[in-house]
Amino acid sequence: MASIFTRIIRGEIPCHRVHEDAHVFAFLDIAPLAPGHVLVVPRQEVEFLHQLDDAHAAALGAALPKVARAMLAATGASAYNLLQNNGALAHQAVPHVHMHLIPRFEDGRGLGIGWRAGQIDHGEAAALAARMREFIA
Repeated sequence: MASIFTRIIRGEIPCHRVHEDAHVFAFLDIAPLAPGHVLVVPRQEVEFLHQLDDAHAAALGAALPKVARAMLAATGASAYNLLQNNGALAHQAVPHVHMHLIPRFEDGRGLGIGWRAGQIDHGEAAALAARMREFIA
């Protein structure tokens, strides 16, 4: 079954399109946190960012600054958040990779964030970084 984003990309569900190319589709969020809140979605339907093929990942990365510049110019916002969630535990509501570009305004409109920072254990961090490097290699 196609995700709601795939159905939007196919034109089965209407949207306010902002940008599209061979690999990426961007449109205004129907439940925006602020005016100009854009979803940037790869055409490849996968749930998690790490599942994207290289072509879609690269195109997504190239589209984000382009759409962000347009969003800032059109809204007059001077700041924004880029949000991407992977999996229901991380608050992903639609199981199709998507990036939120959310303008932030002086009056508080936009994304509010609570950040519970911890403290690094340098011994554990060194071991974890070494394991990650092994998987990247």
